[in-house]
Amino acid sequence: MSQFISVFDMLKIGVGPSSSHTLGPWRAAQYWVKKLRDTYLFETIDEIKVDLYGSLSLTGKGHATDLAIVLGLSEADPEYIPIEDIFTIVDRINVQEEIYFKGGKKIVFPNNAIQFHREFLPFHANGVTFRGLSKGKEISTETYYSIGGGFIVQENDTLEGDIEINKKNFPYPINRAKELELYCEKDNMLISEIVFKNELEINTAEKINFELERIWETMLECMYIGCHTEGILPGGLNVKRRAFDIHEKLIKNSEYSNPKEWIAAIRSTEVKFREILKWVSCFALSVNEVNASLGRVVTAPTNGSAGVIPAVLMYYLVIENHEASFKEIKQFLLTAGEIGSIFKKNATISAAIGGCQAEIGVSAAMAAAALTEVLGGSPAQCLVAAEIAMEHHLGLTCDPIGGLVQVPCIERNSMGAIKAINAAEMALETNPKDVKVPLDKVIDTMWETAKDMHKNYKETSEGGLAINVGLADC
Repeated sequence: MSQFISVFDMLKIGVGPSSSHTLGPWRAAQYWVKKLRDTYLFETIDEIKVDLYGSLSLTGKGHATDLAIVLGLSEADPEYIPIEDIFTIVDRINVQEEIYFKGGKKIVFPNNAIQFHREFLPFHANGVTFRGLSKGKEISTETYYSIGGGFIVQENDTLEGDIEINKKNFPYPINRAKELELYCEKDNMLISEIVFKNELEINTAEKINFELERIWETMLECMYIGCHTEGILPGGLNVKRRAFDIHEKLIKNSEYSNPKEWIAAIRSTEVKFREILKWVSCFALSVNEVNASLGRVVTAPTNGSAGVIPAVLMYYLVIENHEASFKEIKQFLLTAGEIGSIFKKNATISAAIGGCQAEIGVSAAMAAAALTEVLGGSPAQCLVAAEIAMEHHLGLTCDPIGGLVQVPCIERNSMGAIKAINAAEMALETNPKDVKVPLDKVIDTMWETAKDMHKNYKETSEGGLAINVGLADC
């Protein structure tokens, strides 16, 4: 049996630009420091060295992996750190060449302490090794792997801290989409209701609702910030933010002063087809422009694909259902989270393993299923929507120019959101009994495609647009 993956594992609050290359290494560094403290090695260590391997090394600079490492070693938390503090902390470490820890201890960390290695470790494409030294001798060496969506593992992890998903531990153990569909049919329940029942085994209803509200508020704030910020994205590509100009044309002279008033203002704007397309694109672009500038986003299921789910949910709120409340937002997020978990259990959500089909493709499938449910579709139709969305992302490569999560990543979120809406509408007009390709089969196909894909197209910046379009072209 597989391990339980919560909706809060699939939708995590963190800092951009990448869940696998920023959030994962950040969490790994935090975890290593905690382990040092727990094993009483922390007080002995007087120097730290870090080695990055494979994809973490090849696109590490563009993904701010080095910044994430020093922030994690500093015991800052990506979920709560004030964004404005990030560069203050990093600059201080670079200048003083030492890291300040909680409690006042300082450890030497020279500017060459992080080494970038092109070789790939056998276990996973995203490897990072932390070395703790005492008087020149290594006394702690730990290797972690960032496997996508902010998840980290070690090669010999036994998963002892995880909960096995079976009938004993959960009322609805789900590994495959077909199992989910059968539960819904048998007990006449929606996907979101099934997911909520499982989540109640590990959290109270109050806690689940509180965290889902916090996730939505983070998504909304991210869109709001992105739509109201102009300028050039950092990193050297000189990519101009587009959400600001698109939003300014669409919102016209509407008056508002906060994100909730903003929703009401959008609802009063013109909603012809072209405007709807522009709004959806604007929402998606805004999130990923914030992500590209090391802003706070929700991994959904990754940072690189963080714009799809908020854009589709916002579309539902401002275009489809002006009376929608937290009830529908909760439904949407629970359904999306479960679809994402099925992909993670049976394939991958890591672009370093599966290309961009594993990020934008999965996020589009999650959003399509969730939108179908809140639009009144049956659980079977939700799975059809997820299948359609993924089927038309199969083979999508990950080839970020300059290793930055900007080109083509930002636009891909817009395209993924539009595809998700289209997939939902097609599914709502489909009799699931007529469907030729079930969701489980397309997930299996995605995984086979991922394994067959050349490594140059898996977040290495060694193929595709990343080599055909150089920094000079930008």
